[in-house]
Amino acid sequence: TDLALDWLEEGREGDKPFLLMCQHKAPHRTWMPAPTELAAYRDREFPEPPTLFDDYAGRGAAAPLQTMEIDRHMYMFYDCKLEPTEEEAANLQGPDQWWEGPLKRMNDEQRAAWNEAFSEDNAAFRAANLEGDELISWKYQRYMRNYLGSAQGVDRSVGQILDWLDEHPEIAENTIVVYSSDQGFYLGDHGWYDKRWMYEESLRMPLLLRWPAGVEAGREVTAMVQNIDYAPTFLELAGLAPETEVHGRSLVPLLGGDPPDDWRDAVYYHYFESRATHNVAEHWGVRTATHKLIRYPEPEVEGWELFDLERDPHELTSVADDPAYAAVRAELEGRLEALRERFGDTGS
Repeated sequence: TDLALDWLEEGREGDKPFLLMCQHKAPHRTWMPAPTELAAYRDREFPEPPTLFDDYAGRGAAAPLQTMEIDRHMYMFYDCKLEPTEEEAANLQGPDQWWEGPLKRMNDEQRAAWNEAFSEDNAAFRAANLEGDELISWKYQRYMRNYLGSAQGVDRSVGQILDWLDEHPEIAENTIVVYSSDQGFYLGDHGWYDKRWMYEESLRMPLLLRWPAGVEAGREVTAMVQNIDYAPTFLELAGLAPETEVHGRSLVPLLGGDPPDDWRDAVYYHYFESRATHNVAEHWGVRTATHKLIRYPEPEVEGWELFDLERDPHELTSVADDPAYAAVRAELEGRLEALRERFGDTGS
């Protein structure tokens, strides 16, 4: 944020049009709030998501094999900010071995503030000897406080940049501000942290846009848009056209409140990484306004999932083999193959 503000003041060239990308990593693991946010949520108790204790019984074979559960895979020292005893420190496993690395980047004042923020709660945790569901609930609350504290730091930073624009109304009027992310994130949903899956929490992502000269404030666009649409949008707004074929479409007609009749009514997704991280299997699928069909091609988890998003918004029960959904599945399989062909993504 400081670099961005310095550039806005000193780095850009006079009155020339500019593009500024300011990308924060603060909410990324390991969820370390800045000193100003350390105490923001210390006393908050967050409601647990209805799927925190999901057993994955209604899904295919892939979901139970992941390694991204708050219960079994969120590390006590690296992720949850507990400080190990001497005995624990001598026997650390996995990322817990790196628990002190991020703290060594702090100066003495920052380290003292960090220790003060966690010491009382850590002592209470030690005394409670939690197990089972109570331990999962404690880890969830610790995760949420740290994650949302990190996100609040981004919120504060975005506010500083918007304040600068408001202090320069001649620039703000014709400046388009886009706030987005690279994916959604699990905050205890299905018992998980991280991302990757085609399930709703990670498939959906934030997208806010402010353009005083061109977009009515407070309006919600309900059409299906994707991050592949950003580039053609920015090009059109700059009076340019893509020099090569692109997968996305410009959002400009949607901003004007006049969506084309042929705007997409389905989204295609493909997760390529195949067990590379958190043991999430490769999968691809299609999502419409009402249903989602997912294909898992790997032999160990081979199969399909189909969700009725209106009846089952938490995606707990696949109806891929339910005869009542045979026609829906057949239609979606056809649409999936058509999208794979369109995007040139017919391999595995």
